[in-house]
Amino acid sequence: MNFTLRKGLALLGLASAVAASCTVETDYEITFYGYPDNDPASAETAYNCGGRDYIAGGTGTYDDPLTFATAPGEFEKCEIIYLPYLRKYLRLEDVCEQCTTDYKEGKHHIDVWTGSSTVNGGETQIRCEDALTPSASQSVIVNPASTYTVNAAALFSDDTCHTSDTYSNADASSYCSSSGSSSSICSWAGHCAGASCENENDCSGSLTCVSGKCA
Repeated sequence: MNFTLRKGLALLGLASAVAASCTVETDYEITFYGYPDNDPASAETAYNCGGRDYIAGGTGTYDDPLTFATAPGEFEKCEIIYLPYLRKYLRLEDVCEQCTTDYKEGKHHIDVWTGSSTVNGGETQIRCEDALTPSASQSVIVNPASTYTVNAAALFSDDTCHTSDTYSNADASSYCSSSGSSSSICSWAGHCAGASCENENDCSGSLTCVSGKCA
């Protein structure tokens, strides 16, 4: 292999590595959808990702990411991102009409799946989706590490809305630190590892509240 070709391949590899680096993207509107307000009312998705056969689902772990929808072109089909607001990994599996309108106007918007893949939760589920929706914009982690803290609990199950499984004070700034761990840097003074807490919202980044202490 000649030098010029080797150099070209090396530069290509470097460019790929840079393109795939972890980044924190801000100012995303986060909304929720599910069986009752999908179009048509079902768990059908636009893309077949991870062998799900066009059916929404997932718990939010890296190996079982939760379905999300957005505008075509916002992310790659089947791309995995991480949402600190939920402490869940999400995978692009569907298209969102309002997200598409927003994207054309320069706004970032993702719609996150809630509830069952087989049961229509009706108006109760739709009210839950509204309750889960944060009033402030949120950050998402693109090209995330696979080791972030995860809350794999369902957002809506058995007609119950789990709004306590959201993290409105999530600090996304440290997720793409050089060590690849969101806990390596704490940018919320007084809420770092060892700080007193009542729940996860009192702790910085992906730290959780364990026995009254952030860890």
